[in-house]
Amino acid sequence: MTKLFPDHDDRLLVDAVKSGNKDSFALLVAKYRESVIRICRGYVGSYEDAEDLAQEVFVELFRSISKFRGDSRFSTWLYRLAVNKSLNYLRYHKKRFRVYRSSESAGEESLINSPGEAESDAPVVESDHRRALREALDKLPENQRTAFILNKYEELPYNDVAAVMATTLSTVESLIFRARQNLQKYLSDYYEKNIRG
Repeated sequence: MTKLFPDHDDRLLVDAVKSGNKDSFALLVAKYRESVIRICRGYVGSYEDAEDLAQEVFVELFRSISKFRGDSRFSTWLYRLAVNKSLNYLRYHKKRFRVYRSSESAGEESLINSPGEAESDAPVVESDHRRALREALDKLPENQRTAFILNKYEELPYNDVAAVMATTLSTVESLIFRARQNLQKYLSDYYEKNIRG
């Protein structure tokens, strides 16, 4: 989708949104919606959750677009918003899941889910291989996962990944190299146990 709009249009669209033009905001959403969903999906797995998260990213964008000074490309700033929103989502849900699991294992009624809610929140059943990849990605350190997702899911070149992460090109190269090594190790362990074992 981003290929339909030239890069230089972003500055004009952002200026128009700052002036209160809602049509220009709709154009920005149309331009970047799928990209933001792909980034979010790299963190949360489910397309539906990624869509919900992307909607939150665009709400945040609308609220904070006046803070965009143009020091970087607009896409860099937006992708950073998507990464931060995704990481906050994961932190919140990881904490929530720990509380839920600890209350459940103590034999208490769930503090979080009401009866019947757990079934509706259950993730869509994934294939074993897809689940293995998701679990391996979830095991990566946060910065490796971010670099890998931006490069592989959104196909950003290393320079753009460095800009989104506010780090150096050499750091990104190192992060992606280590992410690949770790993923290979996690997945080979999985296949050793589940396919050959």
